[in-house]
Amino acid sequence: MKNKLNDTTENKVYELRVLRKMTQKDLAELVDVSRQTINALEQNKYTPSLLLAFRIANQFGVSINEVFTYKRED
Repeated sequence: MKNKLNDTTENKVYELRVLRKMTQKDLAELVDVSRQTINALEQNKYTPSLLLAFRIANQFGVSINEVFTYKRED
């Protein structure tokens, strides 16, 4: 029998965006998504595709690991 995994992701999109004095709309336009997607990301209600995660990290000039954290609890 398989155990249910509790996989979660956390991110620092909000912190990095505010540090750079960007609005959600600014970031959304730069990474080609809606403002609502950025809002959902910041609230950890949406897990981005790998491509979007790289776009966001690239926009902030940091590695993907500095923006997104994966946690797996068995």
